Amino acid sequence: MVPEIDQQRFAEAHAAGGLVVDVRNSGEYRAGHVPGARSAPLPDLPLVLAELPKGRPVYVICQSGGRSAQATSLLRQLGYDAHSVSGGTAAWIEAGRPAITGAAPGAPTAPTAPTVTPEEAR
Repeated sequence: MVPEIDQQRFAEAHAAGGLVVDVRNSGEYRAGHVPGARSAPLPDLPLVLAELPKGRPVYVICQSGGRSAQATSLLRQLGYDAHSVSGGTAAWIEAGRPAITGAAPGAPTAPTAPTVTPEEAR
């Protein structure tokens, strides 16, 4: 059985700087991902294994939980402390948590207040 982490515990681990690996395809990732999540599409996961630390938990996320369960199983077989995120990115966003768009991981921080330009302040 693949260990899962629920959304609340995942949010806590994320806030504490947990390592998040998003195994969705690059288009899905660019459309919206957990801040700080590293993109490693499931077919490409073996290519990034050397870059993942074995000494700390790895939180694996996809859209709803299917691909992350597969990736978590593989990672655990290889000695990683991997956990599949229950409900995936869809549940993360539905809960109103922040998401980043684009190809970069983004900063794992809470959303900030919008900046106001001097023209807007007038």
